[in-house]
Amino acid sequence: MQQDFINSFKENAGFRIDENTRMLCIALSKINEKQFWEKPNAISNSLGNQLLHLNGNLTQYMISALDEQADTRQRDFEFSAQNGKDKTILLNNLMDTLGKAKEVLQNCSVEQLIKKYHVQGFELSGIGIVLHAVEHYSYHVGQIAFWTKQLTSEPLGFYDGIDLTVKNTQKRC
Repeated sequence: MQQDFINSFKENAGFRIDENTRMLCIALSKINEKQFWEKPNAISNSLGNQLLHLNGNLTQYMISALDEQADTRQRDFEFSAQNGKDKTILLNNLMDTLGKAKEVLQNCSVEQLIKKYHVQGFELSGIGIVLHAVEHYSYHVGQIAFWTKQLTSEPLGFYDGIDLTVKNTQKRC
């Protein structure tokens, strides 16, 4: 029973990561390199900054903490960069990090998911780390989608071809 719960948790966390990655790729496909580094205002971040930030956060939480690797994150750089690598390179870097993060998650034992970790000044269990990472990723994908819509004045079509008006059914498990 416990292993079923853990497997379901891992499966659903991976699904949320994949779903957000799908939407992230759609959004980024609609913008050009100039737009990639454009900021909405002086206190906001560009899409480039967002990708750097997601890469840093996922590395620090999922890979460094859960896999007990050195924490080499340079958080200030994520927000100070104003240009540099193009969106394809940064997106590929993020895809590599996401792949590693999902691999770490799939290989986590029950003990690793229950264990307490100190990450970025917070004390979290392994489950807490996964919840943070998935929620944080989703939050920023939403920001990226919003800013992409502002830059392009186009719908993103995340759910084109899917009927989202279908009602829930009541089935017993």
